[in-house]
Amino acid sequence: MTDHFEINRRNWDERAAIHARDSTGDYMLDRFRAGEDALHSIEAAELGDIAGKRVLHLQCHIGRDTLCLARRGADVTGLDFSSAALAVARRLSDETGLKANFVEGTVEQAPELTPGPFDLVFTTWGTICWLPDMQQWAKTIAAVLAPGGELYFADAHPAFNVLEEVDGNLVPTYDFQTPPDRPLQFANATTYTGDPTIMSHQSTREWIHSLSSVLGGLVDAGFTITMFREHEVLPWQGLPRLVPASERMWRLPDGAPRIPLSYSLRARKRA
Repeated sequence: MTDHFEINRRNWDERAAIHARDSTGDYMLDRFRAGEDALHSIEAAELGDIAGKRVLHLQCHIGRDTLCLARRGADVTGLDFSSAALAVARRLSDETGLKANFVEGTVEQAPELTPGPFDLVFTTWGTICWLPDMQQWAKTIAAVLAPGGELYFADAHPAFNVLEEVDGNLVPTYDFQTPPDRPLQFANATTYTGDPTIMSHQSTREWIHSLSSVLGGLVDAGFTITMFREHEVLPWQGLPRLVPASERMWRLPDGAPRIPLSYSLRARKRA
């Protein structure tokens, strides 16, 4: 199969059922149902007051973070390409009484399926690696935002994404920018939550995007970057060498050279 999106969709459809069980507690669904906030510390600190805002959550997966935004008072829509994930999201909405609109589609279909206009687009943690083109990504976000509307984005840093761990050392392994027509090919037997379930659809196609492609794409699409921060923590153990920084964050061990593991930004659509 050469359809990169379909390969990834099959993988994410299968992950959805595993993540819904949440046997390891990685998605903290029981705690979320009980009222606990599930956003990570970075976005929770940076997001600000979104009560009453129209928010589009791109690549929302099983909708937990979408419903976190709803719990903060936003009028929120979640978009994802996995029907299996959205079925879990709608069930979680029913279980918690938190209201959100969930729409099936790819990011590039957002202007047609979820035209808005929105006050905020929210997309975080492991999203753009599934997209080939940051220029198209930025244009899509601009298309659904109202003038003066904002993007909030957080993800793994490309300085970290290019590394693999070899004999305990971090070794540059991948190009800092993946060509759109030559995605990286991976195969992982299990998902990232620690659940031991072996998946049938293990193959994925992914892209690494440089900071210049992300920031440049946003500037070219009519955005002003209003915040940019690099962080020494990551919400998952991206490589075996990382150690816990807090309950849900990971960092490099003491004595290791300091490099950014993640970054976050806000960008405002110019009128």
